[in-house]
Amino acid sequence: MEKPLEFEKPIAELEEELQGLRRKAEEQNLDLGDEMNALQGKLEGTRKQIYENLTPWQRVQIARHTNRPFFLDYLSKSFDEFCELHGDRLVGDDRAMPAGLARIGDHRCVVVGHQKGRNTKENLEHNFGSAHPEGYRKAMRLMRLAERFNLPIVAMIDTPGAFPGIGAEERNIAEAIAANLRDMMALKVPVVAIVLGEGGSGGALGIGVANRVLMMENSYYSVISPEGCAAILWKHRKHAPEAAEAMKLAAPDLKELGLIDGVIAEPEGGAHHDHVATAQSLREALLTQLDDLAKKSSEELRDERYQKFRHFGVWQGEELA
Repeated sequence: MEKPLEFEKPIAELEEELQGLRRKAEEQNLDLGDEMNALQGKLEGTRKQIYENLTPWQRVQIARHTNRPFFLDYLSKSFDEFCELHGDRLVGDDRAMPAGLARIGDHRCVVVGHQKGRNTKENLEHNFGSAHPEGYRKAMRLMRLAERFNLPIVAMIDTPGAFPGIGAEERNIAEAIAANLRDMMALKVPVVAIVLGEGGSGGALGIGVANRVLMMENSYYSVISPEGCAAILWKHRKHAPEAAEAMKLAAPDLKELGLIDGVIAEPEGGAHHDHVATAQSLREALLTQLDDLAKKSSEELRDERYQKFRHFGVWQGEELA
């Protein structure tokens, strides 16, 4: 197991022990079948016990795993004929928000999404997945292009949040996200959003106003990170696991609350264990949604999208006089 998370260390230790037995059997020509079978059974039981009882904080850790497939990985494995388009026609291009034209199944579409990196060089190139204002304006430019040519839109969310730097503030990041929320609500074409890993705050919602919102099984979607919530409520980041539990930010919780439309299953242990199988699951789920939305008129799509977000939230208490 590469880069095991803290809660995965018992699995990694058993895997290492099993590999040691196999090497010993081969090198010394010993029959250790019974020992290896017993250890294999213990390994499978431990793996099942851990992965079937993941806490919200553990899902957050999996969502942030550097070996997890990112937006461009899904583009190469789930889509065909991707042609990247650049620039917002105002300031420049934003490598944290790649976007372009692609095909999935029988559907030509516009695809936008956040891109992270796996090492320092890639993270600097993609700004750690935190888009600038020009990233959101580029996304909106391509969404209008999709509307002009009657193409569905696929938005792939994976960001800790929009970039909070001085330059982003100077170029009005708040306005860029707010404009996207307004303009996405009025789009006349189908919009499907998928949370791949992290879905952080307005940075995620800036491309997340969709007819269908799906989440990968081990992703999270929240107004603030667990660490940020813990720092506010408990005055210390060490309470992040408690914050994650209270915030109901994991995919199963959000599906139960009716805030998302579906959860895409991942291989046991998370998407980072099998990119190909995960990409296939995403492709099948996305095709199902696009096929369904293709039957609706532009008026139905806009009204459904508007009503979906208007009905979020529950009021509890006495009516106002």
